[in-house]
Amino acid sequence: MSHSTQRSLHDPDFAGLREILAADGVNPWHTRALWGALHREGSLDLASRTFLPPLQRWIERSVGEGKAYFLDAPELVEEIRSDDGLTRKFLLRLRDGQTIETVLMGYAGRHTVCVSTQAGCAMGCVFCATGQGGFVRHLRPGEIVAQVLHARRVLGEIAPGRRLRNLVLMGMGEPLHNYESVMQALSSIADPGGISIGPSRIAISTVGVVPGILRLAEEKRPYKLAVSLHGSTQDERAALVPVAKRWPLESLIEACREYGKISGKRIFFEWTLIAGKNDSPETASRLAGLLAGIDAHINLIPLNPTGGFAGVESDGTTGEQFQQILLAAGFPCTFRQRRGIDVAAGCGMLRGAGRF
Repeated sequence: MSHSTQRSLHDPDFAGLREILAADGVNPWHTRALWGALHREGSLDLASRTFLPPLQRWIERSVGEGKAYFLDAPELVEEIRSDDGLTRKFLLRLRDGQTIETVLMGYAGRHTVCVSTQAGCAMGCVFCATGQGGFVRHLRPGEIVAQVLHARRVLGEIAPGRRLRNLVLMGMGEPLHNYESVMQALSSIADPGGISIGPSRIAISTVGVVPGILRLAEEKRPYKLAVSLHGSTQDERAALVPVAKRWPLESLIEACREYGKISGKRIFFEWTLIAGKNDSPETASRLAGLLAGIDAHINLIPLNPTGGFAGVESDGTTGEQFQQILLAAGFPCTFRQRRGIDVAAGCGMLRGAGRF
C-alpha cells in the first residue's frame, strides 16, 4: 500500500477513531483502549502491546508498514538546548521529508509546548523567520498532535512526574489558515481521556485572519485567542504584516470586538516592539484608543533577531514607557518572558531548518 493511501491513526478525534473501528467491524467499545494507548500513553508500538482479541486482531491486520493505518512519529533530526536549560527546540522530520520546529519551555512550576501548524507560512510577516521562508503546506491533525506527544515524552525523561500543562499554537504557520486540522487536533489534545491539556490552557495565535476569528466565536471554541497586532494604524501594521492588506486593521478590530461580545472571553494582543517602527508614545496612545472597550491583555515582545529583517528591538526605557501608557489607559500589559533566544527558539525565530 502506498504512503498516499495510508491514513494516520493520530488524525481522527475520538469520535473519528470510533467510526474507523465500527466501519471495520470492531465493536466501538474498544475505542477507549486504543485511544488511551495512542494519546494518554503515547505508544508508538501498538503491535507489542496486549489488547482484547478483537482489537488485537484489527491492529495486526490494519496498522503498520504497508497496511491501512500508520502512527505519526516524526523523526527527531536535531535537539538544541538553551544555555539556561529551560528551553529545548526540536527539529522534526515528517513522513514526506518536510521539517518543522517544536519548542518545549520550562517556567516556574509548569512546562509549555509551542507547536507548528504549517510547514512554512503564507502570512509573510517581515520580522518572522518562518514568514520569510514562505509557505509549503498545511499540517495534518496527527502531525500537530505528534508534536505534543513528542514534547511530553521528552518532559517525562527529563522531569519524571512533571505534567505538560500548557499548549501555545505559536510555532511555524498561521493556525487559522489551517482551521479544520487545527480544531481536530485540539479536540484530541484536550480530550480528558488522552493528552488532557485543558482548553483554558491552550492558546491560538493568529496574525489577524478575520474569518477565522469570527468562526472561533460562532463555534464557541473554548481556547484562548491571541492576536498579533504590531501596528496602531493601517499603514504601520501593513508595513510589518502584509496580510493587513487583505484584512485591514479596521476590520480586524471589528472582528475582535465581535469575538469578545459573542464569547465573553479576553483577547491577548501581541505586540513586537521594533525600534523606530512601532514603539513611540504616540503609537502606544493610538493603540489604547484602538482597543478601548475590548477586554484585552497586551503582551509586549522585544523583537528577536532574524537574518531576513534589519530591524532591532526597542531599548528598555522605550519599552517601559510604552507599557506605562497602556497601563495608565487601564489595560493589563506585560512583557512576555523570553525563552530560548540563544537557540533561535523565540517568537518569530522558527524556520524548520535546525541550528543557525
